[in-house]
Amino acid sequence: MNQRFRWPDERLIRAAQDGDVASLTTVVTESQPHVRKFALSLCASPQDAEDAAQEALIILYRKIGTLRASGALASWMFRIVRNECLRQVRLLVSRKDEASAEPEADGGPSAEETVLHRLEAERVAAAVSALPRDLRQVLIMRDVQGLPGRAVAQALGLSGAAMKSRLHRARAALRLSLAATDRAVDRPTGEDSRG
Repeated sequence: MNQRFRWPDERLIRAAQDGDVASLTTVVTESQPHVRKFALSLCASPQDAEDAAQEALIILYRKIGTLRASGALASWMFRIVRNECLRQVRLLVSRKDEASAEPEADGGPSAEETVLHRLEAERVAAAVSALPRDLRQVLIMRDVQGLPGRAVAQALGLSGAAMKSRLHRARAALRLSLAATDRAVDRPTGEDSRG
């Protein structure tokens, strides 16, 4: 059954924005397949995609009145799903960082160190989310979630060698992306960097 789903029409969206509960329910129901498809293409794992899709549909239900143009529902939902997937990556990175952080002798990191650490986590999360889906999935499953290589390969339907190759490409792409942002940050504006 290869059914093609359509987004809700503008009339239905406007009725939902005006508070018609039946219309709102229909908009959420008709948006669900698209939202799930977005989430599966953007998130690291099917579980993350399901969580992101559910969160996006809840936001749609609660905040449809804030949608400015009824014809912009698809792009609005895509942004919500993308932001939710990015939030999940940030959360995973920060949890992993917190678990590996050692407390300082004086009782903890300074406020400046905390802010710098948070900014670095945001930068890494943004670089990870910018990776193509196949590379992002293997990198998050293996390096962030810490799943064994065999489990990652099996979950993605890959051989062990293919998973390792994809992971190597993902790590290399991430290093390049982070190095490029390092160079952009280190380069003084309006000055000759030769010294």
